[in-house]
Amino acid sequence: MTSQNQILFEKSLKLIPGGVNSPVRAFRSVGGTPIFFKKGLGSKLWDADGKEYIDYINSWGPMIVGHAHPEIIAAVQAVAANSLSFGAPTGLELEMAEMINKLVPSIEQVRLVSSGTEATMSAIRVARGFTGRNKIVKFEGCYHGHADALLVKAGSGLLTFNDANAKGAPSSAGVPAEVVADTLTLEYNNTQALEDLFSKIGDQIACVIIEPVVGNMNLIVPKMEFLQTLRALCTKHGAVLIFDEVMTGFRVALGGAQALYNIKPDMTTLGKVIGGGLPVGAFGGRKDIMQCLAPLGAVYQAGTLSGNPVAVTAGLTTLKIIQEKGFHEKLTAQTKKLVNGLVQMAKDAGVTFSAQSVGGMFGLYFMKTCPASFNEIMQSDKEAFNKFFHSMLDSGIYLGPSAFEAGFVSAAHSDADIAFTIEAAKKAFSAI
Repeated sequence: MTSQNQILFEKSLKLIPGGVNSPVRAFRSVGGTPIFFKKGLGSKLWDADGKEYIDYINSWGPMIVGHAHPEIIAAVQAVAANSLSFGAPTGLELEMAEMINKLVPSIEQVRLVSSGTEATMSAIRVARGFTGRNKIVKFEGCYHGHADALLVKAGSGLLTFNDANAKGAPSSAGVPAEVVADTLTLEYNNTQALEDLFSKIGDQIACVIIEPVVGNMNLIVPKMEFLQTLRALCTKHGAVLIFDEVMTGFRVALGGAQALYNIKPDMTTLGKVIGGGLPVGAFGGRKDIMQCLAPLGAVYQAGTLSGNPVAVTAGLTTLKIIQEKGFHEKLTAQTKKLVNGLVQMAKDAGVTFSAQSVGGMFGLYFMKTCPASFNEIMQSDKEAFNKFFHSMLDSGIYLGPSAFEAGFVSAAHSDADIAFTIEAAKKAFSAI
């Protein structure tokens, strides 16, 4: 019997480029047919054939409380009945701004947008307008959305589909070299390279944008010295430090990675969790920087659906749930339980493997030790990962279809889910 996933994919190939609306969904890295889903509940997903999976993608992060949480669904239904959009201010936007400021105090003022890409693109424009400088710094393997100037040595799907990634060259066709001429890339966790660059051109750098915990070249944990030096150099040279917490915001800790590591950025970008599964992004920071924005200042940014009431409601309800006592402690413990179990199963099977976690995020690597940089993660055994991925998928475990993506645990993942996953991994490791 032909799978409905296969039928849907073949039809999609005729109408949608590559059959998917975001490249990593295409399974090009791991091979096989993408899964088409029709239902999610708690920690589980069901595909077009009715097969059940334990979900460790969580829509790439937003579903931190699980799929179809009854409080979120009820809140969204109630607000949707009043209209899906106004294109005008609502009290919900103010409530979201107050909530973000409460949970992330470094954000004195915030503006809502509809995606993480919009957030990072806008934050960089504001930083350039505030400083009057052009050069920006990013790190190899970090992904900050698909804005032209940020597609240099970029992570996420670009690691899967573009092996060249020459230093300084655009990671995507359609991006002129002159557009990325002012985008400088450094090695993540390399403190010396950071110091060397600032000593040469520190007074020309508008901003540094960084994933404080990387999730887009798999999970890479920052060194404290690296983050502290970065903060000090930006302060000394008047560059704006932007923490891209689209992925880490409210997931690695209630106050994000900046709370976890006690580093205060000048600006922060958010997304994913603040939309609760619907399209929402945000960028914010120091009041003096944010007031460069129109209608107050000369930096222009706008969006018809910014602050959409239905999306904001989903995010607000999610943010209220994750403030429950012990939420992040339990999420962190469950994620560590998963990681420790997988490491033990690999060890028992004699497979070269390592893993780590931060909050509700985790990384799996087919290499001896956990990587700390782009160059290190590129040395991982991608073929071993692909075999592992398909064995786990056959057992009903849905992981990211690439060796270069972090995984996510939600509050809905039970001890039974973790135990089932570890048992499936035992079988998968034995087959490698």
